[in-house]
Amino acid sequence: MKSASEFFSKEEQQRIEAAVKAAEGTTSSEIVPMVVDSSYDYPRAELIGAGSLAMGTGLLLSWLFGDSSIWVFIPVFVGAYVLYQQLIRRLPGLKRKLIHPDELTAEVKEKAMVSFLQLGLHETRDRTGILILISLFEHRVQVLADSGINEQVPEHTWEEIVDIIVAGLKSDDACGAVCKAVERCGELLASPLPVKHDDHDELPNLILEKNR
Repeated sequence: MKSASEFFSKEEQQRIEAAVKAAEGTTSSEIVPMVVDSSYDYPRAELIGAGSLAMGTGLLLSWLFGDSSIWVFIPVFVGAYVLYQQLIRRLPGLKRKLIHPDELTAEVKEKAMVSFLQLGLHETRDRTGILILISLFEHRVQVLADSGINEQVPEHTWEEIVDIIVAGLKSDDACGAVCKAVERCGELLASPLPVKHDDHDELPNLILEKNR
Protein backbone atom coordinates (compact mmCIF):
# COMPACT_ATOMS: atom_id res chain seq x y z
CA MET A 1 0.00 0.00 0.00
CA LYS A 2 1.36 3.40 -0.98
CA SER A 3 1.80 5.90 1.81
CA ALA A 4 -0.16 9.14 1.72
CA SER A 5 2.99 11.16 1.04
CA GLU A 6 3.68 9.06 -2.08
CA PHE A 7 0.12 8.50 -3.21
CA PHE A 8 0.19 11.27 -5.81
CA SER A 9 3.16 12.16 -7.99
CA LYS A 10 4.38 15.75 -8.07
CA GLU A 11 2.58 16.28 -11.35
CA GLU A 12 -0.65 14.84 -9.94
CA GLN A 13 -0.36 17.05 -6.86
CA GLN A 14 -0.06 20.08 -9.12
CA ARG A 15 -3.12 18.97 -11.10
CA ILE A 16 -5.19 18.65 -7.93
CA GLU A 17 -4.03 22.00 -6.56
CA ALA A 18 -4.88 23.62 -9.90
CA ALA A 19 -8.33 22.02 -9.79
CA VAL A 20 -8.89 23.38 -6.28
CA LYS A 21 -7.83 26.88 -7.34
CA ALA A 22 -10.16 26.75 -10.33
CA ALA A 23 -13.10 25.56 -8.22
CA GLU A 24 -12.44 28.17 -5.56
CA GLY A 25 -12.45 30.77 -8.32
CA THR A 26 -16.18 30.19 -8.66
CA THR A 27 -17.23 29.96 -5.00
CA SER A 28 -16.39 31.45 -1.64
CA SER A 29 -15.96 27.91 -0.25
CA GLU A 30 -12.55 26.59 0.81
CA ILE A 31 -12.00 23.06 -0.55
CA VAL A 32 -9.29 20.92 1.06
CA PRO A 33 -8.53 17.41 -0.26
CA MET A 34 -6.54 15.38 2.29
CA VAL A 35 -4.95 11.92 2.07
CA VAL A 36 -3.90 9.98 5.18
CA ASP A 37 -2.30 6.55 5.61
CA SER A 38 -4.91 5.50 8.15
CA SER A 39 -7.38 7.11 10.52
CA TYR A 40 -6.32 4.98 13.50
CA ASP A 41 -3.69 2.40 14.45
CA TYR A 42 -6.17 -0.32 15.50
CA PRO A 43 -3.95 -1.95 18.15
CA ARG A 44 -6.77 -4.27 19.21
CA ALA A 45 -6.70 -5.96 15.81
CA GLU A 46 -3.02 -6.76 16.26
CA LEU A 47 -3.56 -7.90 19.84
CA ILE A 48 -6.48 -10.22 19.11
CA GLY A 49 -5.14 -11.48 15.80
CA ALA A 50 -1.60 -12.17 16.99
CA GLY A 51 -2.82 -13.53 20.33
CA SER A 52 -5.24 -15.97 18.73
CA LEU A 53 -2.72 -17.24 16.18
CA ALA A 54 0.03 -17.50 18.80
CA MET A 55 -2.28 -19.38 21.13
CA GLY A 56 -3.07 -21.93 18.45
CA THR A 57 0.58 -22.29 17.47
CA GLY A 58 1.70 -22.65 21.08
CA LEU A 59 -0.91 -25.30 21.87
CA LEU A 60 -0.17 -27.28 18.71
CA LEU A 61 3.61 -27.30 19.09
CA SER A 62 3.54 -27.99 22.82
CA TRP A 63 1.22 -30.93 22.16
CA LEU A 64 3.33 -32.28 19.28
CA PHE A 65 6.78 -31.82 20.77
CA GLY A 66 6.42 -31.16 24.49
CA ASP A 67 3.76 -33.51 25.77
CA SER A 68 1.50 -30.42 26.30
CA SER A 69 4.07 -28.91 28.66
CA ILE A 70 3.46 -25.31 29.70
CA TRP A 71 7.23 -24.78 29.58
CA VAL A 72 7.14 -25.46 25.86
CA PHE A 73 3.93 -23.51 25.33
CA ILE A 74 5.08 -20.25 26.95
CA PRO A 75 8.23 -19.56 24.87
CA VAL A 76 6.49 -20.71 21.69
CA PHE A 77 3.51 -18.44 22.43
CA VAL A 78 5.71 -15.40 23.11
CA GLY A 79 7.84 -15.91 20.02
CA ALA A 80 4.85 -16.59 17.81
CA TYR A 81 2.98 -13.57 19.17
CA VAL A 82 5.81 -11.21 18.21
CA LEU A 83 6.07 -12.81 14.77
CA TYR A 84 2.34 -12.67 14.06
CA GLN A 85 2.03 -9.11 15.36
CA GLN A 86 4.70 -7.91 12.94
CA LEU A 87 3.12 -9.91 10.12
CA ILE A 88 -0.31 -8.37 10.71
CA ARG A 89 1.22 -4.89 10.96
CA ARG A 90 2.94 -5.31 7.60
CA LEU A 91 -0.04 -6.81 5.76
CA PRO A 92 -2.81 -4.18 5.67
CA GLY A 93 -5.21 -6.52 3.90
CA LEU A 94 -4.92 -9.09 6.69
CA LYS A 95 -5.19 -6.49 9.43
CA ARG A 96 -8.27 -4.95 7.83
CA LYS A 97 -10.04 -8.35 7.93
CA LEU A 98 -9.60 -8.36 11.72
CA ILE A 99 -11.54 -5.10 12.10
CA HIS A 100 -15.32 -4.73 11.85
CA PRO A 101 -16.36 -2.50 8.90
CA ASP A 102 -18.41 -0.30 11.24
CA GLU A 103 -15.31 0.42 13.30
CA LEU A 104 -13.39 1.42 10.18
CA THR A 105 -16.18 3.80 9.16
CA ALA A 106 -16.44 5.30 12.65
CA GLU A 107 -12.70 5.94 12.89
CA VAL A 108 -12.60 7.66 9.49
CA LYS A 109 -15.48 9.91 10.52
CA GLU A 110 -13.67 10.78 13.73
CA LYS A 111 -10.43 11.44 11.84
CA ALA A 112 -12.31 13.80 9.51
CA MET A 113 -13.79 15.73 12.43
CA VAL A 114 -10.45 15.99 14.25
CA SER A 115 -8.61 17.06 11.09
CA PHE A 116 -11.35 19.58 10.30
CA LEU A 117 -10.71 21.30 13.61
CA GLN A 118 -6.91 20.91 13.63
CA LEU A 119 -6.58 22.41 10.17
CA GLY A 120 -8.84 25.33 11.03
CA LEU A 121 -11.51 24.59 8.46
CA HIS A 122 -14.05 25.81 11.00
CA GLU A 123 -12.33 29.20 11.14
CA THR A 124 -12.90 30.44 7.61
CA ARG A 125 -14.54 33.84 7.32
CA ASP A 126 -17.95 32.59 6.24
CA ARG A 127 -17.76 29.07 7.73
CA THR A 128 -17.45 27.60 4.24
CA GLY A 129 -14.63 25.08 4.63
CA ILE A 130 -15.05 21.61 3.14
CA LEU A 131 -12.74 18.66 3.79
CA ILE A 132 -12.45 15.71 1.40
CA LEU A 133 -10.65 12.99 3.38
CA ILE A 134 -9.23 9.87 1.72
CA SER A 135 -8.12 7.29 4.30
CA LEU A 136 -6.03 4.68 2.51
CA PHE A 137 -5.91 1.81 4.99
CA GLU A 138 -9.65 1.82 5.59
CA HIS A 139 -10.55 2.29 1.92
CA ARG A 140 -12.93 5.04 3.00
CA VAL A 141 -13.71 8.58 1.80
CA GLN A 142 -15.35 11.14 4.07
CA VAL A 143 -16.59 14.60 3.14
CA LEU A 144 -17.17 17.11 5.92
CA ALA A 145 -18.49 20.63 5.33
CA ASP A 146 -18.89 23.57 7.71
CA SER A 147 -22.21 25.10 8.72
CA GLY A 148 -22.06 27.87 6.12
CA ILE A 149 -22.16 25.23 3.39
CA ASN A 150 -24.57 22.77 4.98
CA GLU A 151 -27.10 25.55 5.41
CA GLN A 152 -27.13 25.98 1.63
CA VAL A 153 -27.01 22.42 0.28
CA PRO A 154 -28.59 19.12 1.40
CA GLU A 155 -26.30 16.85 3.41
CA HIS A 156 -26.76 13.93 0.97
CA THR A 157 -25.06 16.11 -1.66
CA TRP A 158 -21.68 14.83 -0.47
CA GLU A 159 -22.56 11.23 -1.26
CA GLU A 160 -22.03 12.11 -4.92
CA ILE A 161 -18.53 13.43 -4.15
CA VAL A 162 -17.67 10.26 -2.23
CA ASP A 163 -18.94 8.08 -5.09
CA ILE A 164 -16.81 9.97 -7.63
CA ILE A 165 -13.63 9.40 -5.64
CA VAL A 166 -14.39 5.78 -4.76
CA ALA A 167 -14.98 5.01 -8.43
CA GLY A 168 -11.67 6.64 -9.32
CA LEU A 169 -9.78 4.70 -6.65
CA LYS A 170 -11.23 1.43 -7.93
CA SER A 171 -10.26 2.26 -11.52
CA ASP A 172 -6.75 3.36 -10.48
CA ASP A 173 -7.35 6.99 -11.43
CA ALA A 174 -7.30 8.63 -8.01
CA CYS A 175 -5.91 11.93 -9.29
CA GLY A 176 -8.55 12.27 -12.00
CA ALA A 177 -11.26 11.35 -9.51
CA VAL A 178 -10.15 13.94 -6.95
CA CYS A 179 -9.95 16.62 -9.64
CA LYS A 180 -13.45 15.67 -10.84
CA ALA A 181 -14.80 15.70 -7.29
CA VAL A 182 -13.28 19.11 -6.58
CA GLU A 183 -14.69 20.45 -9.84
CA ARG A 184 -18.10 19.09 -8.90
CA CYS A 185 -17.89 20.78 -5.49
CA GLY A 186 -17.27 24.06 -7.28
CA GLU A 187 -20.30 23.52 -9.52
CA LEU A 188 -22.56 22.67 -6.58
CA LEU A 189 -21.45 25.63 -4.49
CA ALA A 190 -21.02 28.35 -7.11
CA SER A 191 -24.69 29.35 -7.07
CA PRO A 192 -25.53 29.28 -3.34
CA LEU A 193 -22.06 30.51 -2.30
CA PRO A 194 -20.63 32.63 -5.14
CA VAL A 195 -17.12 33.99 -5.00
CA LYS A 196 -16.73 37.43 -3.40
CA HIS A 197 -14.56 40.26 -4.63
CA ASP A 198 -12.36 40.16 -1.55
CA ASP A 199 -12.02 36.37 -1.23
CA HIS A 200 -8.55 34.99 -0.68
CA ASP A 201 -7.16 31.48 -0.26
CA GLU A 202 -7.37 30.72 3.46
CA LEU A 203 -6.41 27.02 3.50
CA PRO A 204 -4.02 24.56 1.80
CA ASN A 205 -5.18 23.19 -1.55
CA LEU A 206 -3.92 19.66 -0.83
CA ILE A 207 -2.68 17.89 2.29
CA LEU A 208 -0.75 14.61 2.25
CA GLU A 209 -0.33 13.51 5.86
CA LYS A 210 3.07 12.02 6.62
CA ASN A 211 3.52 8.74 8.47
CA ARG A 212 2.97 9.05 12.21
